[in-house]
Amino acid sequence: MDGGNMPITMKSKVKIGPVVEDGLDVSARPFKILVVDDSPIDRKLLEQALSQEQYTVLSAKSGQEAIQLLAEHRPPLVITDWLMPDLTGIELCRRIRLEFQESYTYIIILTAMTEKDKLVKGLGAGADDYLTKPFHANELLARVGVGRRIADLHRQIEAKSRVLEELALTDAMTGLLNRRGIELWAGRELSAAARHDFPLWAVMADMDNFKSVNDTYGHDAGDAVLKRFAEILKTNTRSADICGRIGGEEFLIVLTHTNRDGATLAIERIREKFLAQRFRFRGQDVVVTASFGIAGHSRHQSQNFNRLLTQADAALYSAKQLGRNRVELAATEINPVESNQGPSQ
Repeated sequence: MDGGNMPITMKSKVKIGPVVEDGLDVSARPFKILVVDDSPIDRKLLEQALSQEQYTVLSAKSGQEAIQLLAEHRPPLVITDWLMPDLTGIELCRRIRLEFQESYTYIIILTAMTEKDKLVKGLGAGADDYLTKPFHANELLARVGVGRRIADLHRQIEAKSRVLEELALTDAMTGLLNRRGIELWAGRELSAAARHDFPLWAVMADMDNFKSVNDTYGHDAGDAVLKRFAEILKTNTRSADICGRIGGEEFLIVLTHTNRDGATLAIERIREKFLAQRFRFRGQDVVVTASFGIAGHSRHQSQNFNRLLTQADAALYSAKQLGRNRVELAATEINPVESNQGPSQ
């Protein structure tokens, strides 16, 4: 504990308005504050002051307990005493900045020390603000209010960054991943397949004679075909698989944990589902087909997803040359080692 018991006075309340921007009202959720102090009396005084603004208060009597509560609840604001028996407030600041970087935590250090070099040391360790003992409730709430506004802004930025990242990896028309998104995912899966020796298949899909659909019935008709195909991919692939639109009328599907027969059966099922679709454009019934090329990763190959795509694209070209509306496997030497894993359901 740093210093003696702390008298507090309730002189005023600081009202914190909600932070709303572009519909992201991050302050609508309960705002959690973690209070860290080895003195039960000091913790109680802080809790009483903070309860005036209806904050959700978590309490820890040690730095180690604080780390556990941070991991479990991720409170956006921490008020910590400077001197504690296991971790000092300075050490706790450093741990928070090192171990909880995915979301910003605003830190206020509470101390009886007033020496400028000590306070500078605390700020240098990662604290955002400090409050000297004994404190007044209105000053505590004012500083917490500043911290809340900053924490809410950080959460807004983080939420918008996640939205922007998702948009950057998503095809706007179909809602599937775009080329960058699926290649990022597939690159990680390819590394896992090499480490753990499970099969991975890349499947290139392309609409047959798609240009004639656009030329004859218009681009709205072409868009409807692409969206329908995307829906078939979504409903006929497993959660362990991934699919995306990589440009124009080209799609990419990545299947894992299934053998050659299972991969072929899964893609044949998609081909047949799409073949069964009936489109109605300008009073005419229209049938559109798709061709598919499959290539598999072998544990003996290098972890190069672009190479796998080239092989799948060559198999797709063969499917086109052999009459379209069919599924073709790449050359046998690049097929993955057979496993006991069954068909893709």
